[in-house]
Amino acid sequence: MNNLIALLIAAPLLGAVVLLFGGRLLDRAGHLLGTALALASFVIGAVLFVDMLGKDAEQRGLHQHLFTWVPVERFQADVAFGLDQLSMTFVLLITGVGTLIHVYSIGYMAHDPRRRRFFGYLNLFLAAMLLLVLADNYLLLYAGWEGVGLASYLLIGFWQDRPSAATAAKKAFLVNRVGDIGLSVAIMLMFTTFGGFSFDEVFSKAGDSGVGQGTLNGIALMLLLAACGKSAQVPL
Repeated sequence: MNNLIALLIAAPLLGAVVLLFGGRLLDRAGHLLGTALALASFVIGAVLFVDMLGKDAEQRGLHQHLFTWVPVERFQADVAFGLDQLSMTFVLLITGVGTLIHVYSIGYMAHDPRRRRFFGYLNLFLAAMLLLVLADNYLLLYAGWEGVGLASYLLIGFWQDRPSAATAAKKAFLVNRVGDIGLSVAIMLMFTTFGGFSFDEVFSKAGDSGVGQGTLNGIALMLLLAACGKSAQVPL
């Protein structure tokens, strides 16, 4: 079952690549392909959920390591995924609601000549959200975080010929950059404080007596700033 985790992300990511770079040959059926791949990701998530239900609580965590992304002495970043009860909840939410949005958009975008591109952006958003919640370290989470920001910008400004859409996209871009600063600073503080940025490493060392309370507060505040920027909370 571990090998299925990457497929959750791969299905909509494949759809995004094919729909955005496949050319006009997919104009007629691209929306169906994008919806089918979103549904496929939901089905994979449902299979993993059913499998998780049959296990004891301590055995419900799954981990899949694909490759080492950045191997530079102490700075080690892996492309690896973790699935537990919390991330499983978000997987079902993202893929389930995401599939319904795709289905609704088939009719909503029926007369738009760029419908294929719109569904490519939807697939990209879905893949980025899944990467964000399945990453097993903060740096990979940051990659998904930026992917969500990019997809949001592209979808909000899809009708860029409308002044309201163009203005909203610029606002979203600027607010997201503020959040990105918070998350990037938090990750840098984690690395200098804990020597790494994987979730297990950070959580296990956060309670050490040698870690200053001011540093922990700084990391927490930067993560809070990131969340406020991403969800447009006050004052952003």
